[in-house]
Amino acid sequence: MKRILVTGGAGYIGSHTVVELLDVGYDVVIIDNLSNSNEKVIDGIEKIVGRRPEFIKMDCLDMDGLRKVFINYPNICGIIHFAASKAVGESVNIPLHYYKNNIVTLLNLLELIPEFGVEGIVFSSSCTVYGQPENLPVTEDAPVQPAMSPYGNSKQINEEIIRDAIHAGLPFKSIILRYFNPIGAHPSAEIGELPNGIPQNLVPFITQTAIGIHPEVSVFGNDYNTPDGSCIRDFINVVDLSKAHVIAVERMLENKGDSLEIFNLGTGKGLSVFELLNIFEKSTGVSVPYRIVGRREGDIEKVWADPVHANKVLGWKSEKTIEETLISAWEWQKKLAKTKN
Repeated sequence: MKRILVTGGAGYIGSHTVVELLDVGYDVVIIDNLSNSNEKVIDGIEKIVGRRPEFIKMDCLDMDGLRKVFINYPNICGIIHFAASKAVGESVNIPLHYYKNNIVTLLNLLELIPEFGVEGIVFSSSCTVYGQPENLPVTEDAPVQPAMSPYGNSKQINEEIIRDAIHAGLPFKSIILRYFNPIGAHPSAEIGELPNGIPQNLVPFITQTAIGIHPEVSVFGNDYNTPDGSCIRDFINVVDLSKAHVIAVERMLENKGDSLEIFNLGTGKGLSVFELLNIFEKSTGVSVPYRIVGRREGDIEKVWADPVHANKVLGWKSEKTIEETLISAWEWQKKLAKTKN
């Protein structure tokens, strides 16, 4: 079996991707410092797949520890790098933490790749690199705009680091996946989004409010230049997103395509915050109180993907409807509530 190292593999997107990797026969080693995740996620992965990934609690900033992982688990042929701090608003307030955590971890991995003969790395990037695009939907050819947050800037810098390393002749391939807005949970309700503290993302805040943890959802601004005044995003099911990583790994290991490739992962459809709230209420039958507050620094007004490149080249496309995606998030939230009770 081919072995894949998944950094941040106990996190939200990471854990769903580990499920998909195990499901098609890969061996998986997870590194995660559990700063925004929980080790119980590994149990959920095992319940879904019937196989347990190797798990190492460790920080990717620890270069000596990382080297030991490659020594102890030989024949790691590919890496999927999720490990990063990921909240736009928080990054504005603690930028140095974001730059250190998101950039140095990648540098450490890239230094070890040639030493241990790793064939390639799939990098978890973001649509934030496009800033506020001039044209929508946004394609991979759209210019990378000056970042509106340290989080977005860290993703831009990491993309440039990978590009420069490959241009310099380092012997590895890379596929950069630019996500739009992942939401939902595994249909088994064994794993899902599990933020520590107050959620920074919209859907877990909605589900937590719906179940009574918060009194209301804060809608950050209703005066944007959109049909209903709220921000517009491209919300993609996390399982659909995870399947794209398996395709990317296989493409990389089969040495297809160029040394560096970039793909947008989205549905191609934008939904506003108010539209999402409305669909959640209709799909679940649960009303969600909300309050309009001021705009949040670093937020982009509207963005959604043109996923045609990924559709054609990877043979991948999003398949889940927004309704079933929101229902999966709600089922996960209800399961969490039962577990705590």
